[in-house]
Amino acid sequence: MCKQPRHEQTAKTDWLDSLRHEARMLVHELDAAPGVRRLFEGRIRQDDYVHYLVQSYQYVRWSSEFFSESGERVHREGRNPILAELLFQKAREEQGHEQWLLRDLKALGWTQERVERAPISPAVRAYVEWNRFTSQVGVPTAFLGTAYVLEYLSVNRAPGSVDRLVAESGIPNIDKAVLFLKGHGAADGEHVADLESALRTHTSPEEQAALLLSARTTRALFPKFFREP
Repeated sequence: MCKQPRHEQTAKTDWLDSLRHEARMLVHELDAAPGVRRLFEGRIRQDDYVHYLVQSYQYVRWSSEFFSESGERVHREGRNPILAELLFQKAREEQGHEQWLLRDLKALGWTQERVERAPISPAVRAYVEWNRFTSQVGVPTAFLGTAYVLEYLSVNRAPGSVDRLVAESGIPNIDKAVLFLKGHGAADGEHVADLESALRTHTSPEEQAALLLSARTTRALFPKFFREP
């Protein structure tokens, strides 16, 4: 069997290493942010936790549409069918995430109507507009860079955050308001592995660069979704 040239193997490894680096740096930067660290340590105040959930809902509610649009473009343009199916799979997952957030917020006294009327922070608005551009105009697979770093974050921080919130936060009904975090922590380990497996088939330098740019953009914006003390 013909072996792949060494320089091609190295190029594939290097770009995935860069994507992993963006994910690790996002976790590192969030650990260093006081407002986010309070969530991870279970010491967050109720109003700040509600703010985080509301802003998460404001971006998640758009994500399913963006994943679907991206998958349709990949399919229509005859690009990698594995990545097209992965985008459609992510669209389905995001619909479930939206319901988790609404149930968490209901447990904290927020109706769906109140959540939907809540102001959107500038960082979330920028995130939504960036991903709207990539799904409709830019490289359609770029949104997978965003998915990768956020799912890596969930694997590494969500389970511990749930345990500490329930044990230490003192927020009323908190045990009924951690579905979003708990669901991500339980599922995203497998999702990260699936993403890496699919992205190894991604050989276009242009698309690799677009994925990395989306990952970096998410890394820059996501810490601003939280209130700082």
